[in-house]
Amino acid sequence: MKALHEYTAVELRKLLAEGVITAEGLTRYYLRRIETYDQPCGLNSVAFFDPTSIRQAQQLDKRHDKKDLPLFGLPILIKDNIDVAGLPTTAGSCMLTDNIAVKDAPIVANLRKNGAVILGKTNMTEFAHYTSDDMPNGFSSRGGQVHCAYDANHDPSGSSTGSAVAMSAGFCAAAVGTDTCFSIVGCVTEHGVTGFKPGCGSLPGTGIIPIATTIDMAGPITKTVEDALLVYSGMADKQTTVQPAHIKGLRLAVNTYGLDDLPQEERDSYQRLLDALQKDGAVVQQVSHPNSPHQRIIHRCEIREDLERYLANKKVRRGTLESIIKGYKADPEVRMPYGINILENAMVHSRDLPIYAEAMAERQKARAALREELKDVDACIMTGGTNIMHFTGLPSIALPMCMGEDGVPLGIILYGAEERRLLAAALVIQRYCPGSQPPRLD
Repeated sequence: MKALHEYTAVELRKLLAEGVITAEGLTRYYLRRIETYDQPCGLNSVAFFDPTSIRQAQQLDKRHDKKDLPLFGLPILIKDNIDVAGLPTTAGSCMLTDNIAVKDAPIVANLRKNGAVILGKTNMTEFAHYTSDDMPNGFSSRGGQVHCAYDANHDPSGSSTGSAVAMSAGFCAAAVGTDTCFSIVGCVTEHGVTGFKPGCGSLPGTGIIPIATTIDMAGPITKTVEDALLVYSGMADKQTTVQPAHIKGLRLAVNTYGLDDLPQEERDSYQRLLDALQKDGAVVQQVSHPNSPHQRIIHRCEIREDLERYLANKKVRRGTLESIIKGYKADPEVRMPYGINILENAMVHSRDLPIYAEAMAERQKARAALREELKDVDACIMTGGTNIMHFTGLPSIALPMCMGEDGVPLGIILYGAEERRLLAAALVIQRYCPGSQPPRLD
């Protein structure tokens, strides 16, 4: 029998429903595993434990409708910019340690409603990496530095770093992250797990510390695409059933923008995957979707207003961006070791600026053009560094593709015009990926 952390969420759900394991037993297992490996191995992925997690599990075990709860007994970790009742929501900032959530964010409430156990919260890159251009991925003034479970010296990526590391290390059945620009799908590619960023507006954003509410999106981080579908359905409180696409006739696009800049190992990995897919009947075409400079403008123009709206009804000492900046500067060496230039820049930006209107117009135009171009494509494979799917708000998903020569996983990112078609394509493409090996923590 496999160790419990080696099972997928779908497999664990079956074991729980059949009574092979209990929600309490599984919760205690993950808590022990976190205690054994997280801090002792220097991963630093978990920020806060929910002191009610054992009680949550015990109450679930007493229920008679276990089989009716899609996420029954599955312990889940939540990124620390998402409200969990009774726990701090800090976004990694030492300025927001007094922000104790009174109620769950809607996506967390939905997870509980569907039977999940909330284990606690994960560390993240401070303010989702919108604090300073110089801040390392996975660092925050409140939580410190998160490290990759495969190699402590490897860039852990961000900003859902703690959620991705916790998932790769086997600390939970699933985790939740947020994505403004690659914070889920870019992050998980370094950790051998799956991350799904739904299309903008697919999930409620209330109760989440924002960067740019017109772009931000929460999503699941899991072992497999099947697991992502399961958790996504729980977050939305709506069953999302998707069958794998047929490989024969599967229509794929490859975004060649930036491909030539990739290391040869990555290009070879992409080519092997494409060769295998085409051999079995997939149809592949080339496209070029460059990076958009307008997304950064939207971030800068929305962050102050959106952050202050989130803080308006909170009992916090610092409820404005100006007061947060003053708090950082009161002890700069400790509180802002990498600076806060992005937050400072946000003070002089707003939605009232002409550049914001221009950026939003470009976004609308780009979204319409991209959806039209991809209307007959099941999924587009990203190769180089484009942010086009984030800028336009289209859904994207990252899968573990293979192990790199350096012992760190390589991932593949897919995006598309429509969620269900993208997920159906991901389910079949997943079968063609060798995948990753779990990190060795012992």
